[in-house]
Amino acid sequence: MLLLAPALFAQEHYTEGPIWRVQLIRVKPTHMDDYLTSLRKSTKPLIEEQKKEGIIMDYKVFLKETKNSPDDWDICVAIEYKNHAAMDGLTAKGEMLRDKILGGKAPAQELAQKRVEIREIISSELMQEIFLK
Repeated sequence: MLLLAPALFAQEHYTEGPIWRVQLIRVKPTHMDDYLTSLRKSTKPLIEEQKKEGIIMDYKVFLKETKNSPDDWDICVAIEYKNHAAMDGLTAKGEMLRDKILGGKAPAQELAQKRVEIREIISSELMQEIFLK
């Protein structure tokens, strides 16, 4: 019974909402235009197709307007899933859409390699949205 106490206590304060996969990205100097072009031409169509097929609920892209340090992030990409169960089988679904949108594994790997040259992923987090009661 004591093991369940934290979960019961938390449910008193909030209800669970969707799950968010959030990536914080630092773009290398002089490459912001290159990176935004890459997001617009390859990531956006892929995410839009995931949304259309009901794999994800929504997505957001944020541009950070303040810098707290030179190591800070520049762009945040957040993808919303209905719940944890919506992430089951995500790899297979993602590969199918990757092949459809990007033309297969090789073009996707080439794109990933180009991105390594212009950006760094600072953090990739999985977060539970909650709604306070």
